[in-house]
Amino acid sequence: MSKKICKVSFPVRYAETDQMGVVYHANYVIWCEIGRTSLIEDMGFHYADMEREGVLSPVTNISLSYLKPAKYGQDVRVETMVKSYNGVRVTYGYEIYAGDDCLVTGESEHVCVDAKSFRPIQMKKRFPEWDKAYKERLAQ
Repeated sequence: MSKKICKVSFPVRYAETDQMGVVYHANYVIWCEIGRTSLIEDMGFHYADMEREGVLSPVTNISLSYLKPAKYGQDVRVETMVKSYNGVRVTYGYEIYAGDDCLVTGESEHVCVDAKSFRPIQMKKRFPEWDKAYKERLAQ
């Protein structure tokens, strides 16, 4: 049961590391955002368009497991997938690699809400194309 994975690669930048050249743990959250944004764009959408329509998608939970450190000078690859989706809430899965070594695994959960009221919205009603794309990612 494979799910379609979006892959994005980039070098570890010096500013992301400590004095020992090891990536500071909070930077992995930023890298997950890069992966999530790339996945959404890979599906043919832009998060900024959703915001212009008055919808936000705040993080309600995030969990990362640090297996090995990324270091300055390495190229890293973020692999992102849709792990679950129920029409309101979506969970993205992440794996971060340097070469063949898995450095970090994790997931983040997001709820789509109306920007003014912060009440959850049904994606199928407000963004039927996104709803369909998320369901297709789960079916793969």
